[in-house]
Amino acid sequence: MSHVQGATLLAARRLDDVAAEKALLDQCRRQNYEAFGRVVDLYQARVLGFVRRMIRNEEEALDITQEVFIKAFQGVASFDGRASLRSWLFRIAYHSCIDKVRRKERQPLIHSYEPTDENEETFEFADHRWDPSEVLLNDELRSVVEQSVAEMSEKLRSVLILHDQENMGYEEIAQAMDIPVGTVKSRLFLARAHLQEQVGRYLYGKGA
Repeated sequence: MSHVQGATLLAARRLDDVAAEKALLDQCRRQNYEAFGRVVDLYQARVLGFVRRMIRNEEEALDITQEVFIKAFQGVASFDGRASLRSWLFRIAYHSCIDKVRRKERQPLIHSYEPTDENEETFEFADHRWDPSEVLLNDELRSVVEQSVAEMSEKLRSVLILHDQENMGYEEIAQAMDIPVGTVKSRLFLARAHLQEQVGRYLYGKGA
């Protein structure tokens, strides 16, 4: 198969996926419970995984995930489809997590890694992903990584999870979080800088 033929088939599959998603959404907008059950089947595990990493409390994560899909079912009639279904669901999940944190009046532990303005500090950097499998993760180092992610503000942590764990691109994250693409890049840069600094301190004793 030639490169052109392969690209054509890939484009056709994407069109089929878009058409299938549109058909599914049309059924959901008519309050078709079976169709919405399909949406839940497709995205529940991924939404729950994201919420778990944001909230770090299993019971609360389960409650929020349920809340996300209730909100989605109630709001699907007004969803215009300009963003992907995945982006829309993660947007609901992100804001649900932020609302939960605000209700608990919990402040971010790391303040110095926040951009001072939504539209400034738009860094450009190599798009390499943090992959713990590239180093020998013993239990202690794994704990350092998890604690480092937990200590980030919700803004930084959510971008890092969506990009590196959910494989979402800059544009899709921007849609999910209602922020400019440049802000996505800035927050991702800062999240990785913080993570690498903490891991570096553990591995090499920097700043100790």
